[in-house]
Amino acid sequence: MFKYFPHTEQDIKVMLDKIGVKTIEELFAEIPESLRCGCDYDVPSSMSEIELRRHFASIANKNADLVVFRGAGSYDHYTPSIIPALISREEFLTAYTPYQPEIAQGTLQYIFEFQSMITDLTGMDVSNASMYDGPTATAEAMFMAVSQTKQNKILISKTVNPNIAKVVETYAKYRDIKLEYVNQTNGVTDAADLSAKMIGASGIIVQNPNFFGIIEDYTEVSQIVHDQKGILIMSIDPSTLLTIKTPKEFGADIVTGECQSLGVPMSFGGAYVGFLATTEKLIRKMPGRICGVTNDVDGKRAFVLTLQAREQHIRREKANSNICSNQSLMALWVTIYMSTMGKSGLVEVNRQSSAGAHYLEQQLINTKRFTKVYHQPFLKEFVLKTDIDPKKMEKALLKQGILGGLHLGDIDKAYQGHILFCVTEKRSKAEIDQLVQAIEVLA
Repeated sequence: MFKYFPHTEQDIKVMLDKIGVKTIEELFAEIPESLRCGCDYDVPSSMSEIELRRHFASIANKNADLVVFRGAGSYDHYTPSIIPALISREEFLTAYTPYQPEIAQGTLQYIFEFQSMITDLTGMDVSNASMYDGPTATAEAMFMAVSQTKQNKILISKTVNPNIAKVVETYAKYRDIKLEYVNQTNGVTDAADLSAKMIGASGIIVQNPNFFGIIEDYTEVSQIVHDQKGILIMSIDPSTLLTIKTPKEFGADIVTGECQSLGVPMSFGGAYVGFLATTEKLIRKMPGRICGVTNDVDGKRAFVLTLQAREQHIRREKANSNICSNQSLMALWVTIYMSTMGKSGLVEVNRQSSAGAHYLEQQLINTKRFTKVYHQPFLKEFVLKTDIDPKKMEKALLKQGILGGLHLGDIDKAYQGHILFCVTEKRSKAEIDQLVQAIEVLA
């Protein structure tokens, strides 16, 4: 046994027997075969550092550098070079959860700045930190709604990203919360269906822009929910909030979202960082931590953890959440991005993304192989229907180094032939034209 691996073969056997599996490989049984490597890395028993670096580089080089036209919750936005340069400084990279304010003022300050920027974007009264990602933050919002209203049912619109919905389903199952879906009509939440299902519900989860890229008007939805004393939970893309109505303007009670669109690389799905913002009325139902500002004994500005409504700090049975990890490093990433870009920069990102998305939509329609599905306003994502085999299209585009749109038929058979495209400010006109030309030659 290698000196740094403390467990003997017998130790491992005892642990495997205890959990009811025979081999370590069985622990990975949930991972589909299609996602497994299925290859032998053929690593020698020993390597020099130079050889090891070359070996890992050869593996990394197998990852294709694609031109991305796919969003659906993870977006290929530009990352200013200043961010990785600052984020890699040891005082940020190795900082631990800021339990002791006297030695964690820097960490507490940027958490405070992150919260302040989120409240500024959303229009809400207060924001927290420590949310793992957008989907889990939305599930935490569900717990808040159920706790506040004492109603054990939550509604979720079918215009919400299925990845978010699945996470919410999982969290609801183990809290015995009943979850019902509200239908969509023409790509937006069906107000009539919501009205029929709202009785006895704690609230509804909606999304803006929604999964189809549509910018929804939630005025009527908000009215229906609040007439029934319910909670309106809105999952949003924070990078869009300087160009569309804020959740506050729609009367949202809780706002959640994934901050990846604020300059965080896609990174094969993480690490990301979520947020949760709400009204002052619901502040004590919030999970995670809230950083506040005060004055120290010398009258100087100081930062502290103001609220920590979780199981490590209050009675476990009274805790609304058991979230305890600190996502502050990624929150710092987002804070530097927003500080660097500024409001005018974020507006420009949306202007370029929107112009590119509308240009691509028209060019694809001009091929006569695509038709509009929804006649609703959109920003950077849109859905078109095609008669081209989606798998054939994807394969042909990948050969040219392009990751095309997402085939929604793989998620729900009702959307067969529907493709969700996305364009960010990183996509040039030449890249968009290359995508269209690659599709035009398909039979």
